[in-house]
Amino acid sequence: MKEVIIITDPSKVRVLSDDTRFKILQLLRQRPMSVNELSEAIGKDRSTIYRHIKNLEAAGLVEELESVGGERIYARTARMFLIKVGPDESIEQFRRAYIHVEAEKLVRILEKSGYTVEDRAAMIKLAEEVLDFIEVSSQPILKRVSEAEVELTEIELFHLLNMLVFLQSCSLCEKSRLAKKLLHFE
Repeated sequence: MKEVIIITDPSKVRVLSDDTRFKILQLLRQRPMSVNELSEAIGKDRSTIYRHIKNLEAAGLVEELESVGGERIYARTARMFLIKVGPDESIEQFRRAYIHVEAEKLVRILEKSGYTVEDRAAMIKLAEEVLDFIEVSSQPILKRVSEAEVELTEIELFHLLNMLVFLQSCSLCEKSRLAKKLLHFE
């Protein structure tokens, strides 16, 4: 299993945009599982889970590890999937929803860290704009890394993402000033 796979292909994101497939990947992050185990955990019949597994397998996100007692055991192909797809009409709704959820998580993290957010809705909107800008702007670099099949560890990915943010920092100065106005440390 690889540490990180960067997903830049919109067709693979479409595979991930299905709730059941997304749940399967979440469960497989814990440990490899059989179709029976996944079916029981998700509450859907075996044939439905099997069909979704085959879609994930075709997209290169899941692989068969072994067969135990007549049951195939499936695992993720990577511990972490980094979704970095530029604007694409066919997945735009999923991409926007994903960015919104992540923006809300960031605001919650700041609040849990002791920051007071003056205007929560404005901060979430600002976080969405920044995440979207960085995602779209970093797309060409991440696509090249992905196409070159560079194997990254989680820490290397973290450093690469920091560098990509740094490369966009001058373009984000005004948004940074606005964020500082919306946040106060208690």
